[in-house]
Formats: sequence, C-alpha cells, structure tokens
Amino acid sequence: MNHKSNSRINFEKKIFIILAGIAIIPMLIIGGNGFNIFDNQVSLVEQEEGFKYLFNGEDMDQWQGNKTDYFIENNIMVVQPKNGGKGNLYTINEYSDFIFRFEFKLTPGANNGLGIHTPLKGDAAYEGKEIQILDNTADKYKNLKPYQYHGSVYGVIPAKRGSLNPVGEWNSEEVYVNGDHIRVTLNGTVIVDGNMKEASKKGTLDHKKHPGLKREKGYIAFLGHGSELEFRNIRIKDLSK
Repeated sequence: MNHKSNSRINFEKKIFIILAGIAIIPMLIIGGNGFNIFDNQVSLVEQEEGFKYLFNGEDMDQWQGNKTDYFIENNIMVVQPKNGGKGNLYTINEYSDFIFRFEFKLTPGANNGLGIHTPLKGDAAYEGKEIQILDNTADKYKNLKPYQYHGSVYGVIPAKRGSLNPVGEWNSEEVYVNGDHIRVTLNGTVIVDGNMKEASKKGTLDHKKHPGLKREKGYIAFLGHGSELEFRNIRIKDLSK
C-alpha cells in the first residue's frame, strides 16, 4: 500500500471520529429522561459573578421545612401538595440583599409564591414579602386585584402582565433585592421595578398591615398554596458579602 493510500485511510478515520463525537455529544447532554446535564448547574460565568446553587437536582440540603410536598423527581424540584405535608420550604440561610434566579413550570391554575425576608413562622406575605407565582391565564383569577398577579409584590407593587410562557412550559425569573429596591425580571422582561418603602408610604394597595416591609433580612421561601408545579436551576448571589 502506497503512502497516498495510508494518508487517505488516516484522513477517513479522523473524519469518522469527528462525526462520531458530534453524534455522542447530544446523548451526553440529554439523558434518557430528557434531563439536560447543564440544568441545576451554576454556569462558569455565574460562578465568576458570585452565584451559588440552592438546588442542584440531587439533594435538598440547602432547604428546610416542608420536604414532604417539595421533593426531587427526575432532577426537578416538584411540588405535590397531595403528599400531605404542611408549611413552606425555606432556605437554610437568611439573606438581605441578593439576586435570586430560578426556573418554574406552572400547571393550569397554579398558585405559589416566593417569600423574601421572611421569618420561619407567620404569613410570609405580611411578616416578610411575597412575590407572586401564579397562572395569570386561569379563569378563576380573572378578577384579581393588579397586585395579586404573577411577579407582584403582594399587596404592595403590581407587576406588568403578558410575559409568562404558556402553561406547561418553563419560565425563567430573576428577583433582585437591594435595600428597599426590588426588580423582577420574567423571561427577559422587567415586570416590577420599584421601591417597596416608597410604594407603601401612603399605605399598601391591599390596605393591610405589612410589618415585614420593615424587615431587612430573612429567609427565602417557596410558599405552597395547594398547587402542583416544578422548579429547577435555583441559584443565588449574596450582595451583602
């Protein structure tokens, strides 16, 4: 066999290896259950920015409270109220100023909430602050007050509507808190950007007492309201450090 023949064979082997590698990569990224190996991981860019995971798809070590209704299934944090648990799910640590990022998937009519600066007891919407997690499209919610829809600081600052993905699809959300300033970004669109103290200076929109507005630190929590939904890719950057 001459030199040209050997070169051609080696070239064909290289092409085969490259093509095989291209075919294998998607199989490595997407597992048998459709789970992406990059889900629930803090990217290198976010690591450099100071983000840390609060849920890695493998354990609930960063959380306390209701681990009966909140559990892991196929690397996703699933909320299943029918399991009979009680109460909310809280972070292990308390936070004051932070950037909280997460993804969620709603079921029809789903209602949950993100508690911030909340204590471990009491109604987080009043003893702390609650950012709504809600299926805005559900017919049963058509007559809610503006401050009750998804992304709103409950009773205090209403959110802009129209940025939720269709029910059953994943949504991406970021909650930025720095002092009394809060900004909520849903699927790339800012739906809340305001000062909670200024917004409630002449009284809250729901005309109720919100002692939690004075709290500067507390736990972050998922507030179960009897609905099934899912969470993933939960990470945080602590701005107080």
